[in-house]
Amino acid sequence: MNVRSLKLIRDVIINSGKWTSIEIAHDSIYVEFKDVELGTPKKNNEEFSLTARFAEDSFFTAFYNNIWDVDFLSKYDFKNKLLSEEVYFEVKDIKFIDFEYLNTFFYNYKKDKTVSSMDDFDIHNIRNDFFMLVETKEIAFVVGGNQMDFFSPFERLDDASLRELSNEWMLYFLNYHMKRNLIKDPMCENHPLKYPKK
Repeated sequence: MNVRSLKLIRDVIINSGKWTSIEIAHDSIYVEFKDVELGTPKKNNEEFSLTARFAEDSFFTAFYNNIWDVDFLSKYDFKNKLLSEEVYFEVKDIKFIDFEYLNTFFYNYKKDKTVSSMDDFDIHNIRNDFFMLVETKEIAFVVGGNQMDFFSPFERLDDASLRELSNEWMLYFLNYHMKRNLIKDPMCENHPLKYPKK
């Protein structure tokens, strides 16, 4: 994906996005976000989601102050390299391949814990082609690998399909506010575009 698409991924997640699950299967790591501004709901209770997948020398490092916030990592099966856990963290910010932002994690959090398919992985010396940095209200994490892909619930995303789903969501948002809805959508009700900064 190009730089513009990575910026769009950041934008569609940070307004109301939540990090909701992590799956590790051997050398692949999947992180899922819900309440992202992509697509239109097919049913009233459908959730908008986006999954990022990192593979080929993948790693996941969590930065934290409270050990209970990263309890989900204690369930990692080191022998078989497997983990499948639901989590719930509201996303504050996301960046891609940003070493300067990564350095803030070392200062803002007391501890870090890493899971990696590489024996010699060092968070202070990332050599992977891709990595994503996510900061939540409680913790921050970095996930990366030499391969990076993004998926909606229905397809693997490329630059064009990502832009199309983003446009669909914006039309959904505008239509939502043009008519009275019996069912309230918190993503549309609390969106910054509804209450612009003065």
